[in-house]
Amino acid sequence: MTKFDPSYEESVSSIHNRLFFRLFQAGNTLDRQTTKTLGITTVQWAVLGALSRPQASEGMSFSDLAEYLVVSRQSLDGVMKRLERDGHAHRITDTADRRAKNVVLTEKGRTFWEALQPKIYEFYRQSLEGFRFDDKVSLVYFLNRLNEGMGDVDLEKENVTTRTPGSSRATAHK
Repeated sequence: MTKFDPSYEESVSSIHNRLFFRLFQAGNTLDRQTTKTLGITTVQWAVLGALSRPQASEGMSFSDLAEYLVVSRQSLDGVMKRLERDGHAHRITDTADRRAKNVVLTEKGRTFWEALQPKIYEFYRQSLEGFRFDDKVSLVYFLNRLNEGMGDVDLEKENVTTRTPGSSRATAHK
């Protein structure tokens, strides 16, 4: 099988499809399991984790937090409303720009986050039980590369070649 062989293209397409479907499944499993075992959603977990970092000890802007987490402002707003309702975080007006809001972890939120740590580490341990250390390092490396690649996707740029699944004919778009 060569890369000019139609069956090569089909098998590459098939592995790409399976890879992205497995990522989809892993994300959904993570969502389901964190809610069930930790009592918080993955986005709440990510927000609390981001705000608990030393570099965010004074909080961070709402926009920077949304960008850091790679979530929409609307999605983050809904999560923030729940975290504010529970007393884990709050928004304050930026002193330099009265239109901007900063997000700060409350003392209750910090205590909650610290109390979650043993469960989180046990979650990690059990999830990655079958992985060697080098496997984990490699997985982080490849997920970083995939994330960068997805960030660079531009289906509108010149000379994008598309293939119809099952077809060996490429169409270049200019």
